[in-house]
Amino acid sequence: MTSASTHPEHHRISPVFLGLVVLMLASGWAVWSGWADITGLAVFLFVVSGWIVSLCLHEYAHAHTALRGGDTSVGAKGYLTLNPLKYTHALLSIVLPVIFVIMGGIGLPGGAVYIERGRIRGRWKHSLISAAGPLTNALLAALLTAPFWLDAMADVPYAFRYALAFLAMLQVTAAILNFIPVPGLDGYGVIEPWISPNLRRQAEPFAPFGLLIVFGCLWIPAVNGVFWDGIGEVMGWLGVSDLDVSYGYEFFRFWQGEPQITVTPPL
Repeated sequence: MTSASTHPEHHRISPVFLGLVVLMLASGWAVWSGWADITGLAVFLFVVSGWIVSLCLHEYAHAHTALRGGDTSVGAKGYLTLNPLKYTHALLSIVLPVIFVIMGGIGLPGGAVYIERGRIRGRWKHSLISAAGPLTNALLAALLTAPFWLDAMADVPYAFRYALAFLAMLQVTAAILNFIPVPGLDGYGVIEPWISPNLRRQAEPFAPFGLLIVFGCLWIPAVNGVFWDGIGEVMGWLGVSDLDVSYGYEFFRFWQGEPQITVTPPL
């Protein structure tokens, strides 16, 4: 059988993904320049396109790690092209995460690429495949917040600063939520190879509902409070204040009107 790695077309970046990158760059420029007085809409487009790009990179990390681990089928499935339309559940992987961002400003994880686990040998490989996605979100969070923790934000337009902070926060929430060891999420995939077969069989029926379980728990006020306090702590370690994120979310929800900033943007 010919390996997926020998087919260049399996690795060719999709025009859909390139289009998303172009939209992200163009809307980012519009936010930076304040072009045409559409800052709120530009922030919305920048965050949504940037969020979808990060979801593509998340799923690509799973697929590429699986390819290196022995599952050559991911190439023929189109997972290595970064095309979001090739995912097993485009609705779960793209549409629902975007809706969650609009509704509650949270980077809730979506669906996953289908990995043929039977082709992969070794528990560490299985764990790494599951960890690759949320680790990608963590890396993106570090990159997006680099200007903050490097004290390089002095001359950055305030709207772009807040948009960047909000997009970075989505990466942090996605990384943390994905690492929760609930069946159906990547965190469970990390530990699954190391637990007993009997426990795996007991957990398997809950896998389709893992995302709903997490979402439901976040509706509990006590859990929600602890979660957002933790997110605030992590963002603080990265040099991003609650104010940065809050204004970013307000700009993002442009249909409610541009926020009235009454304080000096933090330096």
